[in-house]
Amino acid sequence: MSDDLFKSADALAEEFGIPRSQLYSRALAEFVAKWRSSDITARLNAVYGNEESSLDPAIVEAQARSVRTSQ
Repeated sequence: MSDDLFKSADALAEEFGIPRSQLYSRALAEFVAKWRSSDITARLNAVYGNEESSLDPAIVEAQARSVRTSQ
């Protein structure tokens, strides 16, 4: 870890009023949560990426009629 990053983390922990180790734990937990989220998104994209996403023409027409009558 660079000295600049260490000093910045130390200052941030002090600003938050928490031990540096707790700051590192929080940062790591957030990183892991974001990684898991992106991993889940990638898996869902792999499953549904090739699926047809267009609406049935009858549904499109029903939606259009609904919008016209509600205005």
